[in-house]
Amino acid sequence: MFIEDLKNTIKEYPDFPSKGILFKDIMPILQKPKLYSELISFMSSKPIIKECNAIISIDARGFIFGSAVAFLAKKPMIVARKKGKLPGYLISEKYSLEYGANELAIQKESLKSLDKFVIIDDLLATGGTVKCVENLLIKENKKVLGLIVVIELVELLGKSKFNFPVESVLKY
Repeated sequence: MFIEDLKNTIKEYPDFPSKGILFKDIMPILQKPKLYSELISFMSSKPIIKECNAIISIDARGFIFGSAVAFLAKKPMIVARKKGKLPGYLISEKYSLEYGANELAIQKESLKSLDKFVIIDDLLATGGTVKCVENLLIKENKKVLGLIVVIELVELLGKSKFNFPVESVLKY
């Protein structure tokens, strides 16, 4: 029932943000507190959450889920933000996505005493943003235990880029 409720709540927008993209909008989940709570509990219950030192979530919709999972699991949350959004000494890397390119940065100090991370994001498509975060962590001698996403677009094969487990609540 929970999975069906999620599927029925997500809205689709054709040709957004560019022609040929069918955008899966997870924002309506946030207007259903019971459903959002069930989703966060489900994501937080994954065994890799217990094994990690911290959650790392990706700008911007990943913060919605990553912060709630971190709160429920009582784990630190680290953010991977788009260029120009974080102060301090940063590590950064460029990446490509299905409709453009960007750059992500992490505050180096936030990683200092942590070694094992679970990445949380709203959606896995081609895997560009997650691969970027993984590369940043590897450069700092850190380990990614896994990825948890609300939606995985299976036909885009993003999961194939990783040597760690990927947990998807919904697959399209």
